[in-house]
Formats: sequence, C-alpha cells, structure tokens
Amino acid sequence: MNTYGSRFRVTTYGESHGLAVGAIIDGCPAGLQIDMEAIRHDLSRRSYGAPRQEEDAVEWLSGIVDGVTLGTPLAFAVRNHNAKPGDYDALRHLFRPGHADYTYQTKYGIRDHRGGGRASARETVARVVAGSIAKQILKPIEINACVLRTGPELSNDTTGGVVECSIEHLQAGVGDPVFGKLGAQLAAAVMSIPSAIGFELGVGFDAATMAGSEYVDQWDSSADGTTVTNHCGGIQGGISNGMPVVFRVAFHPVVTLPQPIDCLSDTHNIETIVVNGRHDNRHIYRTPVIVEAMAALCLINAIS
Repeated sequence: MNTYGSRFRVTTYGESHGLAVGAIIDGCPAGLQIDMEAIRHDLSRRSYGAPRQEEDAVEWLSGIVDGVTLGTPLAFAVRNHNAKPGDYDALRHLFRPGHADYTYQTKYGIRDHRGGGRASARETVARVVAGSIAKQILKPIEINACVLRTGPELSNDTTGGVVECSIEHLQAGVGDPVFGKLGAQLAAAVMSIPSAIGFELGVGFDAATMAGSEYVDQWDSSADGTTVTNHCGGIQGGISNGMPVVFRVAFHPVVTLPQPIDCLSDTHNIETIVVNGRHDNRHIYRTPVIVEAMAALCLINAIS
C-alpha cells in the first residue's frame, strides 16, 4: 500500500537512508503552473528544527515543462545528501521497542534497519510535495493546521502533541454515505502519518459527555444552511455541510529515546544500547504541514 488516492494517485518511494525519496503522481491536470516557492515553503516547514538537515531540493523527472504540468504522470526525486546509514549498524539484528522494526521483519522477513526505512518520517517529504500541489489545485479551498498543544518538555526524553486542522471554503456535498464518509476518509489519510495515534472530528470525544440539545448544531438566522455552532466539525452523514471542516490529530512521542533502551534481538535476547543517529525530541512542530498535505490529498480525491 504505497499508493494513495483513486483520481489523484500518489505513489511514494524511498527509504530514510537510501539514495532518495520521491513520488509518482498520476491524475494531475494539464496546464497547472506549479508554484515551486510554495512547495519549498512547505518543505521548510516540515524540516524546521530537525536534527537531520537536508537540502530537500525537488528534482522533477517527468510531467512538467517550464513549470507547467502536461497531464502526464509527474515524477520527482528528493536526494538524501545527509544520510548516515552507518549510524544504525548496531540495529541490524536488534528491534527497538515501539518501532516498526519487529513488525516489518515479521511481515516481510527482511527490513531496512537504517533509520527505520519506509517507516521513517523521512518518507513524508514526498507527501508534502504532492500535498502542496494538491493544495494549489484545490484553491480557493484553504487548509491550515497548527499545533494545538504539546506534551510536557522533559530532559533526556521526548514528547508528542495534538495538531488541529481546519478546512475553509469547502462546498457542501463532498463525501459519500456509509463507507465513504468524508470524516472516515480524512481519518484514514492523517492516521497514515508516522506517530499519529488518535483522530477526532468537531468536538470529538467531548460529544460523548454533552446532552443532545447542547450538541446539535442549530440553523442560524440567515437560513442559508449555516449553523450557530459547528460541533459536528462540518460533516454530517459523512458529507460536508458547508461549514468549516475541523479535526484534530494526536501524535505520540518519538520512541527512540535519548537514553539507554532495551532492544529485542533476533536471537530472542534483550540487549541494552544507546541508539545512534539523529532523532527528534519534539517533532510535533514539524507535523502540521504533513497533516495539511494528507488532508489535501484526501479532498482532491473526494471532490468529484
């Protein structure tokens, strides 16, 4: 499952400490003048404050002439210039707790031990580029995410947080009933982001403690379909109602800790090591642009 979408299809490739990461995008319309500066800006938001600093220059391989899309598949690569695969040699036979090391090995019988391979957040570079293009196509719809709250900052430890995303100017009628609900599609999209652990729409879990008379979104006096409140988060019956779509995503802390950790070996022993490499202590401030990207990819496929 390396491809997302049915109309605007994005297939990402590459590993954290391989030669490059990138994507092939099929379904991008012809004649789009791509705003390259917007892509660069989104990539800088993704890398802001990261311990591993990469140039993140996008190399366009196909589908674009003079910055304008041809309607044929877009292909791009982002080279890994600052990869240090040797930092992870100690993990060749060890599985870190909380990581995908053990599950990848169990499923495939082989894994890329170099920084987590495909499970690394390095893969999200490709999503951010594709999502930036999708945001340009979706205008005047606006997608904006920000950090709502963070966990406590502790010395010699890591912390997570919550990102809130709002989608403005989305017309009513987007999404499908039953198994194609827009909220479910958004949840699936953003929960594919590394370290995403929870999703809630509108008031989310707080709705469980509200009375029905308090929760219901009453029509406002304009009688144009807008409501006084937006507890449902802009989606009813799985279909957008014209109000802003609002959701939140919880991200767990990075589980590579800056302290000795007990790893499981492939010979079923426990070994305590200090993991080398460059890892975020507080990655939450880099996630809003990735949430925006996945929301955009979801919407561009949901809007018929």
